[in-house]
Amino acid sequence: MKRILFALVAAVGVTVPALADQALASSKNCMACHAVGKKVVGPSYKDVAQKYAGQKDAVNKLALKIRQGGAGVWGVIPMPANAQVNEAEAKKLAAWVLTN
Repeated sequence: MKRILFALVAAVGVTVPALADQALASSKNCMACHAVGKKVVGPSYKDVAQKYAGQKDAVNKLALKIRQGGAGVWGVIPMPANAQVNEAEAKKLAAWVLTN
């Protein structure tokens, strides 16, 4: 019984934050151009996480790109600025992207 409870708590503990941040990404329209595991208009979150892995300033760098937009890093299609995302949300989204 303890093993089952521990497994359930571990699964919920890992899944709930991931879903909560994906919900934020959906609510801010990020998922219109991005997906976790495949390229849509922009790169997949897994590809972004891989590109920025190990960079100390990755969260801040990505949060800035989320808010201000960017171009040229992933091809010719620019990422528009996201004025509807505040700084705290941008950092939360960036941290989540880097866990994929």
